[in-house]
Amino acid sequence: MKLVPVTALLVAVTFTGAAQASPAPTQTPTPPPPVGGDLLAGRGLIKPVGFKAPPKTKATAYVIADHETGQVLAAKDPHGRYRPASTLKMLTAATLIPKLDKTLKVRPSRNAVNQEGSAVGLQTRPIYTVDDLFKALMMSSGNDAAMALAEANGGLDKTMRDMNDEAKRLQANDTVAKTPSGLDKPGQSSSAYDLALIARSGLSDKDFRRYVSTKTAKFPAPKKWYEISNHNKLLWRYKGMIGVKNGWTTKAQSTFVGAATRDGHTIIVSIMKHEGYFWEEVADLLDWGFAARGKVTPVGRLVDPLPDEPAQQAAPVATSHATPSPSRKPMMDAAASEQDASTRTMGSVVIGGGLLFGLVWLGYGIRRRRRRL
Repeated sequence: MKLVPVTALLVAVTFTGAAQASPAPTQTPTPPPPVGGDLLAGRGLIKPVGFKAPPKTKATAYVIADHETGQVLAAKDPHGRYRPASTLKMLTAATLIPKLDKTLKVRPSRNAVNQEGSAVGLQTRPIYTVDDLFKALMMSSGNDAAMALAEANGGLDKTMRDMNDEAKRLQANDTVAKTPSGLDKPGQSSSAYDLALIARSGLSDKDFRRYVSTKTAKFPAPKKWYEISNHNKLLWRYKGMIGVKNGWTTKAQSTFVGAATRDGHTIIVSIMKHEGYFWEEVADLLDWGFAARGKVTPVGRLVDPLPDEPAQQAAPVATSHATPSPSRKPMMDAAASEQDASTRTMGSVVIGGGLLFGLVWLGYGIRRRRRRL
């Protein structure tokens, strides 16, 4: 009986120490470098050393890149997130071209033909092929065609999942697609870097390149056909122009991605949030890109898509003789590390009470012993 008070005291002190053990201090994780290189984290002008600066532009953000090598030659706020407007249709096309049969006949829904904004003039009749709709999407920037293609792909929700999955595969991490057309919607965004990245990927597909480089085309109508033309004015004005897409909304302002080829080399220019007329400015940026290509140290690069994920192997069947993982924490350490503030407070109250009880019992035992003496 005389050992009980001392034992209670020792147990109380031991458990109090274990319960109050604080987990090791955690370090603040270092943010990952921006996609494409450290220099591309800058918000202002990013230009190569020892070469003249790119021409001035009213665009809030831009990227000038070499299509073949992926080298970013110059940029301004390349990872700044802005509304993409109809340049997002590049992602729609890049996502859906591999998925849809070009010869498939489509009957657009009433919802599709009534989309707001730019339209090619679809009707709810089964007279359009998928190939027709892609021309309408990339040449005439048809919001009605964007919705009709989404419906042909299994519906709007599925298409948005597919588009965002494709953005992740391309490492276009600034891009969040909420509509197939680029019409403004809360949370939708992209960046000048991502638009250049998507354009580079799209231009590697012969059908994508064909759609964005076509100047005029015949488009089906209930009785005959009518002609549609490409909204990219530089196809008529700039030597070697091959695409790709322009856009505009009141909130996004003007956005544009252009690509041109000279002497076997292709330069991509993407701009975002430009206040108005930009065609000459983009032409000047393209000229600068051709002059700088191969002569400057790049300020970053357009990364390659992520590799396809390998098929997951089946997990091994557990047996009754499995041994505990050597990395498992001892029970007391695990218990202490998993406590939060509330459980530590409650533990302190309970164990503190136990400590007080042990001290009282110890004093009581000492008094009884003295009386017997």
